[in-house]
Amino acid sequence: MHVLGILGSDAPDGALDRVVDRAADELSQAGRVGVVRYDATIADGTHAHQSPTVGGDVTYDLGADGDWSASGTGLSVEGALDRLAIDCEYAIVAGVPTLRYPSIVVGSDPTDAGDDGPDVLATVETAVELETVDLHARLEETEPYVTLESLVARVKRSPSADRAGAIATFTGRVRARDSDDDAPTKYLEFEKYEGVADERMAALEAELEAREGVFAIEMHHRTGVVEDGEDIVFVVVLAGHREEAFRTVEDGINRLKDEVPLFKKEVTVEDEFWVHERS
Repeated sequence: MHVLGILGSDAPDGALDRVVDRAADELSQAGRVGVVRYDATIADGTHAHQSPTVGGDVTYDLGADGDWSASGTGLSVEGALDRLAIDCEYAIVAGVPTLRYPSIVVGSDPTDAGDDGPDVLATVETAVELETVDLHARLEETEPYVTLESLVARVKRSPSADRAGAIATFTGRVRARDSDDDAPTKYLEFEKYEGVADERMAALEAELEAREGVFAIEMHHRTGVVEDGEDIVFVVVLAGHREEAFRTVEDGINRLKDEVPLFKKEVTVEDEFWVHERS
């Protein structure tokens, strides 16, 4: 799922909602769209915008053809996206400038996103101006929002799912330290060899999926900054039996690390370095 932020603290009355609706209509031509709206004005405490996963009001639904919605103080923006990622190809997050999704700014001031904020795809005054922005193409160039649950849901939709008796998964995450004496890790930053990494990942998935008894495989490795405790990489295998599923998951993560060109920078409280330069 690709996520689009829409910001507009200085937008005329109603303009932000009109842009959200127009963007949802355009993206819905390419896939299902979910919308997340955040209202910090009713949040508990004074740090709602700095921490939009607590307090505030979040309403989320599946757009015009959706069959559910939810709203309430304390709902999580991230939690809403996690649920939408299972069913949607796109999500729109309105009114959360501190989250770093590719964004449209509504109004005259592109600095609404902040100096270290999200990548601004365009600044518009009205919804009509979105006609000049190819949202689908622009979002396809960005990092998708992927969860373990969304990948499991994807393999379950395989045409061969009725023959499968097992789903095995692997999740790699950022650990703070290997031992008590290590300097705590603040975050890891991943870069990929553009083009080559995606090609090798796709080739690896195809090769593993061709194994006897394996019906579907999904692999995803995040790029950019991944903070302590966050998930980095997923491998999900749909197979006839647990033996094939477990073996393919293990081979998948081992070969991904060996064969897909991804470069890791580690940033601790004391130092930062590219891991391959110390290997």
